[in-house]
Amino acid sequence: MPRVLILCTHNSARSQMAEALTRAAAQRLGAELEVHSAGTEATRVKEDARTVMAELGLDLSGHTSKTLWDVPDAQNFDYVVTVCDSAAEACPVYPGRTVRRHYPFVDPSGGSLDRWRAVRDQLSTQFDAFVLALHEGREAPPTYEQSPAVRLA
Repeated sequence: MPRVLILCTHNSARSQMAEALTRAAAQRLGAELEVHSAGTEATRVKEDARTVMAELGLDLSGHTSKTLWDVPDAQNFDYVVTVCDSAAEACPVYPGRTVRRHYPFVDPSGGSLDRWRAVRDQLSTQFDAFVLALHEGREAPPTYEQSPAVRLA
């Protein structure tokens, strides 16, 4: 089963939402993925992230902010996806078999719920395309801009 790590700076918003969205996309497709998220430092999961994800029926109440070193087998991932530039720069070196992707998203922190929803929806589109590619045996989209607009039923 492929292992996926989604990495951000604080593991409080974008990476948490992407983790839940990736799991949901995999479940809809019947794709087997082990998905984790982490930050270069831990803080807390933001309430606005919980709110906008609940609107999609995805519950983040069991999610906690964690660092890479809190994730099981932290150096053994098939895919490491960074969702902010800071995390991309701080991301540790992974073995040659690990595929890294960088999909940068605007930090919704401090913004309105509409801003949070917009980032959530962009994450959803990107990670739907990511999961679909893996499920079909294709290479994961190399960049956010090159990902097709895919909406999984």
